[in-house]
Amino acid sequence: MKTRIHVNQHVIRRNLSVTDPSQHEPPITVKDYKSNRYASNVSIRDSEGNEVARVVYSPDKPLSCGARVWIETELAVEEGY
Repeated sequence: MKTRIHVNQHVIRRNLSVTDPSQHEPPITVKDYKSNRYASNVSIRDSEGNEVARVVYSPDKPLSCGARVWIETELAVEEGY
């Protein structure tokens, strides 16, 4: 089963104008054939349940480059496809 993770930039922009962090909408959508799930952080796991990557939304503490959403992993990453 294919699962897609979508980052909604419109939600991120809307959240910038909201001063109360508890009112932020989750900008990450996890989509598969049967549902759409919304989240602010997503853990990607292998078949044994080990975390292999994480999608992070951090509007209050962005990276030094200004990114508010990024993917983190401890594994090797290859460019291209």
